Amino acid sequence: MSGSRRDLRATLSAAGVPAPAAAAAAAPGQVDPVREGAAVATSGPASPAGEPPAAGAAAADALAAERRRQRDRRLTWLGRPGHQRGRRRHGLVPRLLERGLRRVTEAPLIAGNAADLLVDGLSAYPAMLDLIRSAQRSVCFENYIFRDDAVGRRFADALMERARAGIRVRVLYDWLGSMHTSSRQWKRLREAGCEVRCFGGPSARRPGRVFTRDHRKLLAVDGAAGIVGGFCIGVEWEDDGGLGSWRDTAVRVEGPVAIELEVAFARIWRLAGGDMPDPPRPDHAARAEAPGEVAVRVVDGPPAQARTYRLYQLLAALAEHTLYVTGAYPLAPTALRRALVSAARAGVDVRLLVPDRSDLRLLNQAARAHYARLLRSGVRIYLWQGPMLHAKTLVVDGVLALVGSSNLNPFSMLGCYELDLQLQDPGLAGSLQRQFHLDLERARELTVEDWKRRPKADRISERIGAALLWLPYKLYSG
Repeated sequence: MSGSRRDLRATLSAAGVPAPAAAAAAAPGQVDPVREGAAVATSGPASPAGEPPAAGAAAADALAAERRRQRDRRLTWLGRPGHQRGRRRHGLVPRLLERGLRRVTEAPLIAGNAADLLVDGLSAYPAMLDLIRSAQRSVCFENYIFRDDAVGRRFADALMERARAGIRVRVLYDWLGSMHTSSRQWKRLREAGCEVRCFGGPSARRPGRVFTRDHRKLLAVDGAAGIVGGFCIGVEWEDDGGLGSWRDTAVRVEGPVAIELEVAFARIWRLAGGDMPDPPRPDHAARAEAPGEVAVRVVDGPPAQARTYRLYQLLAALAEHTLYVTGAYPLAPTALRRALVSAARAGVDVRLLVPDRSDLRLLNQAARAHYARLLRSGVRIYLWQGPMLHAKTLVVDGVLALVGSSNLNPFSMLGCYELDLQLQDPGLAGSLQRQFHLDLERARELTVEDWKRRPKADRISERIGAALLWLPYKLYSG
């Protein structure tokens, strides 16, 4: 019998609820559930069945108390405090785990933030535009793709309006991602007073830099709030040719972590030739009132640091019950695939949601060439059936989440500047986990039997994709 079930039976027994004789007594050295807060039936006349009259209510109270204790044990690894450990609003992780997370990401955990999940363009774009329009001092806008279509012009108009109002507006785009955007859009922004920079354009002096891209998606306003996720700026995130919007995810944060977002923006702005000092970091402990209770870590840095890559492996190793991953381009490096396999073999419910059809067909075909081992090891793979799946998220045990721009492939994790938020909060992580289950309703599970029966044409295309991407895959993987 499991320890949690022994605890529960002992609790019910203490509350006056009959239990089998073999399980009625608490195990030696077991914590007395009565002292832990379980309700005890009051004395009184016995019922016809021989039970105290308050046994039913006492049993319910005892069951609720035991479930609370089991919840505290489940969240112990995340540092969510139980009633015996003292309340700390942000729930910091235990010392060793926090040390590991900080060393892998090389970033502090910032407490006292509010965070909201943004799902798809119809909710994310209005939130981004509202945040831009609310700016009173500064706007830092960075995106891999900033199109000059209807959506792009809407964002350009909002940015220009703030610049004309005297707000300092900085716009940073990637040369490769936005190479099809008309130069007229950048001209309009500059004429309105926006500072515009291009990252990673061709250079005869540094031809190799074309292989390192700025793939980040960031909006930071006034050092007070920001939005980070997978959204580029284009009409497909609202409606892809009548098929519906691309599936994507972002997080809006408000609080002290917003300063860290501006610091992250400033680093890439300077790499693109701009001049921007790091904003001063205020004393977070001196804040009179925190906007929320969410602890957030900004995972940022040069591609060679591989911070998100190492973080994925650590979180896969830490998962106890569930590990849910959404990946748009899942040509995962070998070490990351092994981490998922190890978690599944250890009994963790590992699920991977990936696109059935992709805008990068060759990469998707190459990724499928590696599905066999994942499936045989117990990793459950789901193929998204809607319009393009573009989200990049991870949620562990419903208490820790990762949302940002990093894709599950070495080109992203080891070859691009990326930006992700690691959030430690059961509320936000629980919302992301519920969204994951909703997404599974629009997906088809790929079983081992399905994999064995796939058409010969699919097998050939997988081998061709893997062969064509073998050299760049190896070069980026190191």
